Amino acid sequence: MRYINTDISNGVATLTLNDPDKRNAINLQMNDEICEVLDELETSEEVGCLVVTGAGKAFCAGADLGDLLAARERDNIQDIYRGFLRIADSTLPTIAAVNGAAVGAGMNMALACDMILAGESARFDSRFLEIGIHPGGGHTWRLLSRTNEQTMRAMVLFGQVLSSQEARRRGLVWEVFPDEILITEAKDIGEKASSYSKDLTRSTKEAFKALPAIDNSGDAVQHEVVPQVKSMESDAFRSLVTALQKKISSGS
Repeated sequence: MRYINTDISNGVATLTLNDPDKRNAINLQMNDEICEVLDELETSEEVGCLVVTGAGKAFCAGADLGDLLAARERDNIQDIYRGFLRIADSTLPTIAAVNGAAVGAGMNMALACDMILAGESARFDSRFLEIGIHPGGGHTWRLLSRTNEQTMRAMVLFGQVLSSQEARRRGLVWEVFPDEILITEAKDIGEKASSYSKDLTRSTKEAFKALPAIDNSGDAVQHEVVPQVKSMESDAFRSLVTALQKKISSGS
């Protein structure tokens, strides 16, 4: 792979955007590589969680400007967004480990993940309007789902850039770590997710998709009944409950 590197350790795959001279700007070949690797990782028995980060001092500077200009003549501008949309649709639990700047479509790359962790040097910059382009890739929807309407409008319309700590205070980031231990902490958190059944995490993430349409308790309960009953039929559930019963009965 030319534009990404992957590493697997203790059930966690780390996908590193690897074009540091261009601050890991997203190009079409990078998107192809991301999609190809995700197909492999999701079917691998070794992998139960994905961490996404950037090489060098930036997470992702957004879309490659040459590809962005060329996209005006493309039938499908979504070519630019295929990589992070593939991550957004992944059946694996995903963590963005944001080191340095996440700008425009690079913010979308982080927003595509289930959890966002940040190094102290991280900053989040919408920047679409600054370069004369309407936000794309579901940027405003994704940002609003993580923060609130005022934060979304402040970042998109007024160009407000959030530091790592400001992003945490506004709900965009789960936790902030010193830069030098960010990846280690992300992998440690990912190991917990990777210990769960892949079928169970897959069905749970699938259930998340319908949550915005649910507006009452009864529907919320019914939404989870079928997948919950199905999970209780698994050997893994029976084994875990039996082990827990033994632990309780022994008083340990």
